[in-house]
Amino acid sequence: MGVLYIHRHVRTPESADYLSGTQTEANVTRVLVKGFTISLDGFGAGPNQDIDNPLGIGGTELHQWLVSTRTFQRTLFGNDGGTTGIDDDFAARGFQNVGAWILGRNMFGPIRGDWQDTSWKGWWGDSPPYHTPVFILTHHARPPIEMEGGTTFHFVTEGIHEALDRAREAAAGMDVRIGGGPDTIRQYLREGLVDELHIAIAPVLLGRGEPLFAGVDLRALGYACVESVASEKATHVVLRRQGDTGA
Repeated sequence: MGVLYIHRHVRTPESADYLSGTQTEANVTRVLVKGFTISLDGFGAGPNQDIDNPLGIGGTELHQWLVSTRTFQRTLFGNDGGTTGIDDDFAARGFQNVGAWILGRNMFGPIRGDWQDTSWKGWWGDSPPYHTPVFILTHHARPPIEMEGGTTFHFVTEGIHEALDRAREAAAGMDVRIGGGPDTIRQYLREGLVDELHIAIAPVLLGRGEPLFAGVDLRALGYACVESVASEKATHVVLRRQGDTGA
């Protein structure tokens, strides 16, 4: 799964799109996976997620490329510092034009089964870093939760298509970002619903955990690599479904 604690609708000074929140030129909602990190052995999260290990055991090792970037530092801490360059460029690109998010339930918290503890409102405190509607896939209904800063969590029990329909409507022409975890991304990939993926491959081995692409034939589904750039801490790969111009 992605970095649970850093997602935010970020604008950077260098981009008018970031500052204005303008939509894509064609005003067409794309479905994107951005900034999702996997290990060299293909795991997007470590095993045994719990309150002390939101990314599973060892999962935080995946994101060394991200934590020092300017985008991360501004998003999480409000700091002016942080590194620039390849990693920060990819981090910033991931938040451009995002109008809604879709998350698997594990991305929202470690609770399983019925919502016995309704005081749990996510990993992020009173003001989550999404600042858009967020649609949580779950088998257990729960009323929406309005948080500070513009985030509202909506709990969807009708499956991935219903969640996407609602996210598209909420995004109002902006993009929908699927934040993870691995199982949620796989479900959307198998249905051919993801237009583009940015995967960061970290130079670490987890050994076990949640594999991102298990049972998914990306080539058969029409995906091709359109960009590959390496930094010192990750190799960034962009996959796009053939026929999608990326406009």
